[in-house]
Amino acid sequence: MFLRKTLAAVAGLMALTSPAWAAPAHPYDFGQPASAAKVTRSIEVVMGDMSFTPGNIAIKSGETVRFVLVNKGQLLHEFNLGDASMHAKHQQEMVQMQQSGMFTPTGVKEMDHGAMASMDHSSMGHDMKGGMKHDDPNSVLVEPGKTAELTWTFNKATHLEFACNIPGHYQAGMVGKLTVSQ
Repeated sequence: MFLRKTLAAVAGLMALTSPAWAAPAHPYDFGQPASAAKVTRSIEVVMGDMSFTPGNIAIKSGETVRFVLVNKGQLLHEFNLGDASMHAKHQQEMVQMQQSGMFTPTGVKEMDHGAMASMDHSSMGHDMKGGMKHDDPNSVLVEPGKTAELTWTFNKATHLEFACNIPGHYQAGMVGKLTVSQ
């Protein structure tokens, strides 16, 4: 809850200070977030330091899956659904978020409104659609020792990855394969 409130406050402030950043949420061609009421299956994914267990997940098109994300590692980790190009773009955004002080290696940094207002947003790459925030529906940050959930309906057969895009984590092997079949 704290993480969502902090990220929501950052996103809200950024939307108020520059209307160009307040782009609508981008669509995902592989599905959309879903409510818990629609869940057809739950899958537990354990996050270790630089690993996911399981490393491969098979899903049927039309399924609504609740991913239960358990961070048993010592570091902050992310669970993000997408293809390799989406992850590459998100990794660049995560570097900028880390450099701006939005998170540390072990957690999301609490920032008051004054600190957020005084940040040099011009150096944070705000030419990106959607602005500098971590609130994409296909992604969740999980602090060490915590559990989080992401619920998603997959609407077509495809090959995806689930990955941690915190700087260096994907490159260290924190990525798994997700296959959606008919």
